[in-house]
Amino acid sequence: MKGKNQTSVTEFILLGFSDLSRLQNLLFVAFFVMYILTVLGNISIITVVRIDPQLQTPMYYFLSNLSFVDICYSSTITPKALVDFKVEENTISLLECAMQLFMFVTLAATECLLLAVMAYDRYVAICNPLHYTVVMTRTVCTQLMIGVYMISTVYSLIQTVNIFSVNFCGSNEINHFYCDAHPLLKLSCSDTSSNEIVLSVFGGIYCFLSVIAIVLSYIFIISAILRMRSSKSIRKAFSTCGSHFITVIIFFGTIIFIYVIPSSFFSLYTNRVLSVIYTMVIPMVNPMIYSLRNKDVKRALRKVLETKWFCYTNNFFS
Repeated sequence: MKGKNQTSVTEFILLGFSDLSRLQNLLFVAFFVMYILTVLGNISIITVVRIDPQLQTPMYYFLSNLSFVDICYSSTITPKALVDFKVEENTISLLECAMQLFMFVTLAATECLLLAVMAYDRYVAICNPLHYTVVMTRTVCTQLMIGVYMISTVYSLIQTVNIFSVNFCGSNEINHFYCDAHPLLKLSCSDTSSNEIVLSVFGGIYCFLSVIAIVLSYIFIISAILRMRSSKSIRKAFSTCGSHFITVIIFFGTIIFIYVIPSSFFSLYTNRVLSVIYTMVIPMVNPMIYSLRNKDVKRALRKVLETKWFCYTNNFFS
């Protein structure tokens, strides 16, 4: 039951980085540059995968989906954060806050499962190369992606309902730059211990199953690589898995720390710093990781740039 002085909250104030007033302009420029690089880098990956015939394989189909997810979930957070740097009152309605949380959790959960699917794809390619085209057909890849999006949406709905089932009253200032689970629960005037448990348990199970799928895939992959006799085959196998493995470590390392470990173990400041890493830095560096360590992607990017440059010079001098 609410007290006499308690009123229901209809909007929130995102404090963001207001405590770093001297760094506001620098942070705005840094976030803006990261967002532009994120969009351009991931669009480049999607473009080369679509137009290059040699990249019409399951591996690059999943990679282009990863790039799409990175653009979307960075766009769910960064534009609003950039606007808030330039306005005095950084308000967001209750409905907008719930929608932002829902979309963000959906896309982050999608990336978790997508990385597991990509690990399975590499397992089939390396451990069963003769059956790869039979197992990973276009239909199977499409079904896997539909399954990933559906499961992630249901998971996000559960977590969003869990967070917004509490009573928000009194303070409406979120000590974060977007609507995130732990900062929202701290604003509740009711007991949130059960909500914290649901957040950690469901998040833990979701991440655990994704990580287990990835770990098992890599155990079989490494075992198959160690049995290879050709050094060229070994290098090729490691090169196709290296980029994915780096992405997995960075992504799951930050997301498990924030959503699986109870919030009492770390400060909101730590939460905010780590959130910048996986909402802005990871989507920005993913295209770099996959393009710099992948000969096929580098070749396709060079081909596109050379074609564009040739067309430009021809038009200029004609």
